[in-house]
Amino acid sequence: MSEQFDASSTCAARLDAEDPLAHLRDEFIFPVTPGGEEEIYLVGNSLGLQPRAVRAYVDAELDKWGRLGVKGHVDTDVEPTFPWESYEESLTDQMATLVGALPSEVVVMNGLTVNLHLLMTSFYRPTTERFKVLIEEHAFPSDHFAVASQVRHHGRTAEEALVTVSPRPGEDLLHIDDIAAEIAEHGDQLALVLLPGVHYYTGQVFPMAEIVDTAHGVGALVGFDLAHAVGNIPLNLHDANMDFAAWCTYKYLNSGPGATAGCFVHERHLGRTDINRFEGWWGTDKETRFQMETVFDPIPTAEAWQLSNPPVFSMAPIRASLEVFEKAGGMGPLRDKSERQIAYLDYLLDAVLAGRVESITPRSFAQRGCQYSLRVVAEGHAGRGVFDALESAGVACDWRHPDVIRIAAVPLYNSFSDIHRFVQILDGILS
Repeated sequence: MSEQFDASSTCAARLDAEDPLAHLRDEFIFPVTPGGEEEIYLVGNSLGLQPRAVRAYVDAELDKWGRLGVKGHVDTDVEPTFPWESYEESLTDQMATLVGALPSEVVVMNGLTVNLHLLMTSFYRPTTERFKVLIEEHAFPSDHFAVASQVRHHGRTAEEALVTVSPRPGEDLLHIDDIAAEIAEHGDQLALVLLPGVHYYTGQVFPMAEIVDTAHGVGALVGFDLAHAVGNIPLNLHDANMDFAAWCTYKYLNSGPGATAGCFVHERHLGRTDINRFEGWWGTDKETRFQMETVFDPIPTAEAWQLSNPPVFSMAPIRASLEVFEKAGGMGPLRDKSERQIAYLDYLLDAVLAGRVESITPRSFAQRGCQYSLRVVAEGHAGRGVFDALESAGVACDWRHPDVIRIAAVPLYNSFSDIHRFVQILDGILS
């Protein structure tokens, strides 16, 4: 992107005035500082802001519960109607569009790690010959714990079954060639590859379709943790051909702390009766579910992996969030804005903070979303101290051990002026 920037507040104001999505900021509620000013909220990579519509949507379900009691499960007296019995279905089409999947391949249910366990129950089926799982050396702890416990569940030790890939010495990012080399080396024994779509620590975007092709070429299945990808970068899960994926909805999807998660199962695995599952009532055929039979007849969609009826109060905020994505026109326009914000922040880091702050996030657009992982290199300034000073100055960001400050300019609600103010505050702290 060759756009001309400068370090003035006038430039930031101009960029905001030219932003066709600037009005979406009004769809969200910003925390305020003790002084009563809006925070510079750059931590949507950890917990997204609350959409203003959330309260009305949750209140509507509370009202329905009060008015109708158990009849709310099948209530059709409100337009648009969202009876609890099928509430998860109200999220499917929009979520599938957002992640580039068929509606039949997507379901909203449970939490992220629960979904990873349920999916690995189906897609990690080790044999005597093929039992290894490839993950990162420094995977997000929950993913590591889930995989290691699945391995133990099947009678193997992590030492014999886990294959890990690491950055090269002195580097922070993973090389696709190194991932491919590990897949090739362990190919005959490799059962599953489980990697992130976007790395939580560095913000690196992985070439998912390329990884899938490489792993499938040796006979392994492939899943992705998309916690830091969904709502951040454009996705095309169906065409990428991965076997499964799972994600949370409280980061870039702005659905609230602990909100119900999502998962994807490729259509080639749907409708099969030979797949092992941990089964529950909500995964059996909808037409016969309430006949209370004890023969499991899987729904011929990703809904077959459901266990229980939908947690309506945790799903209502997701409706509000997905509607904002629709107002934005989907991930295309949001990515266009995000790339402009990335280019602007790159410029400011180079022009104002060079030699004092470095970003370990890849520079190329193809390898990054809106997250920046910043390392303080200014002499006499400890990273943790700088983070604390940012928080005290009204900048919401987060700290990741041992030495990274993570920020994210989320295109749904962050302005170019937010970015400019952040850099000016950081410059002041380091000066």
